[in-house]
Amino acid sequence: MAYPIEKKLVIAVASSALFDLSESDKVFREEGEAAYRKHQEKKKDVQLQKGVAFPFIRRFLNLNQAFPERQPVEVVLLSKNDPETGMRVFNSIASHHLDITRAAFLTGKPAYEYLPAFNASLFLSANERDVREAVNVGFAAGIVLESEVKDDDASDHELRIAFDFDGILADDEAEQIYKKKGLEAFQQHETNKAQIPHAPGLLHDLFKKLSFFQKLELKQLKNDPNYKRHLRIAIVTARNAPVHERVVTTLKSWGVMPDETFFLGGINKGRILDVLKPHIFFDDQMDHLKEASKYVPSVHVPFGKLNTKYKTL
Repeated sequence: MAYPIEKKLVIAVASSALFDLSESDKVFREEGEAAYRKHQEKKKDVQLQKGVAFPFIRRFLNLNQAFPERQPVEVVLLSKNDPETGMRVFNSIASHHLDITRAAFLTGKPAYEYLPAFNASLFLSANERDVREAVNVGFAAGIVLESEVKDDDASDHELRIAFDFDGILADDEAEQIYKKKGLEAFQQHETNKAQIPHAPGLLHDLFKKLSFFQKLELKQLKNDPNYKRHLRIAIVTARNAPVHERVVTTLKSWGVMPDETFFLGGINKGRILDVLKPHIFFDDQMDHLKEASKYVPSVHVPFGKLNTKYKTL
């Protein structure tokens, strides 16, 4: 029996993150709503091209293949369109063979209000305002950044997800120390608190639920050496020794451990991400993401007091 939605790991996604909407958005901006509606009606059966988050979403849905009797994950479409103009998006979902059946067409209403109703652990959108509205009331949300990297090898069923640590999995307590008082104060603060776990960040719930599947797959691999894993989780952080210890303490207290952890000490994260090749990377700092997005699909989680301008889809 499939899990009820309150027991599933649910990701809510806007059409702007899932598909390339640049053409229709240009019509809306330059010609207005009436022209946009005509454009969408005329092209309702024309398949939208894959957006930056498409490879991640497709592979995320493939986790159901690893646990077919449970179907434990789900993706819900949250659209600011109405059902009529949203038909092209649903038709494209079908033509791309994505198992997305639930949706909310909100006709301009903010999407974040419905995240609890769908039990969503994450909301992805290319719209900065929509994401900031969600984050401001405490929901896990991220802005999918513009990128030419949309690799989606259909023969590759592994889902690789990479997370920054501070301001993403953990709160930004230490990050604020660094910003206000500098590196030396940050290192002293984290060394003093090495045995005290950090408070959870916005993506903590997503990380813990993904780790549950990670543990199930490791158990499956132990029972069947030929089993091919679907999920691989990494942490890529600018921390290094000795301030790495509090990260380990925190992860241990949560009962989780990623497959790979990189303590880079200021090395450009893009150098690691280009080798790791995650299908999505979450960070809260744009100075890291500007470089990372050249190599991998990247998401800005605007958590805390870090307000930086950036270019989105």
